[in-house]
Amino acid sequence: MNKKNNNLKFVVIGGGTGTYSVLSGLKKYTDNITAIVTMADSGGSAKKERDEWGLLPSSDIRKSLIALADVSTQDTLLLRQLFQYRYDRGVGLRGMTFGNLFLVALTKLLGSQMQAIEKASQILRIKGKVLPVTMKKVDLAAVYEDGSKVVGEHFIDEPKHNGILSITKLSTQPKATITKEAKKAIIESDAIIIGPGGFYTTILANLVIKGVSRAIEKSRATKFFILNLMTEYGQTYGFSAARFIRELDKYFPVKHLDYVIVNKTPIPANILSRYIKSKAEPVVNDLDKSYPFKVVSADTLSPKFIKSEKGDVLKRSFVRHDPDKIAEVCLKVLNLV
Repeated sequence: MNKKNNNLKFVVIGGGTGTYSVLSGLKKYTDNITAIVTMADSGGSAKKERDEWGLLPSSDIRKSLIALADVSTQDTLLLRQLFQYRYDRGVGLRGMTFGNLFLVALTKLLGSQMQAIEKASQILRIKGKVLPVTMKKVDLAAVYEDGSKVVGEHFIDEPKHNGILSITKLSTQPKATITKEAKKAIIESDAIIIGPGGFYTTILANLVIKGVSRAIEKSRATKFFILNLMTEYGQTYGFSAARFIRELDKYFPVKHLDYVIVNKTPIPANILSRYIKSKAEPVVNDLDKSYPFKVVSADTLSPKFIKSEKGDVLKRSFVRHDPDKIAEVCLKVLNLV
């Protein structure tokens, strides 16, 4: 492992487990990381936070805080484990995490979710910074090729409609603007990593916020887009790598990208069979040299099989990007390793 290099400023845009993987790998090389995460989550504990407590969802914030948390001592390791703890029983508690409840309580005590995030960052001694992309309460709205419309991140991610249908337009209700802190971090960054994650519900959920794409364009940073490992029924059914890029271009001009990272390692057959049941398949790399960015085909697959967490009521992926592999690919491009 190389000595930490804090000279370059990294920004990771996304949320959920994809951003968690990227942050977990990067923090071994640098403390100068800002995670900018979506605030459109509406399933699981997010629904309770929004509807019952009138707060913005905190699951994506919590995951990024955990990823960047200090684990150098037994006490800090225990704190990190505590924030990850998920209740598997109890009326109204099942499926909730201690970290989410802690952030809710901290917000009520301090009177501000931003202050609560800052205080939790101090408590966890995180290596970097976590910022919400917007502080406005929004819902994602997706229009499909048949003209139908679905409102709510959870209903896009876990469709009750025909998940084969393509999304033709994604927006938020109401419209929202990027926070000044997130905008400043993007513009001043040296490297921006977009993805991986739920394509519409995590990645584009950030890019449809007014000011985000423009800030990325204005930044002189080296810009990466990390393609997902698998397609997803309800969002990207049947997508190849080129289809991802065409859709991304609708919300962020891909001519501003420098690198697109695509996994080249086959998904193990026993895991692939599980995905087939949920109408998902590996993303095929059909990108060629005609694109304005460089395509980096690399082994980014984690060898770990993801098991269902006790008490978790949401659908999760079985495979993830490997934190160390994805960080090494990005850092090699930047000549840092």
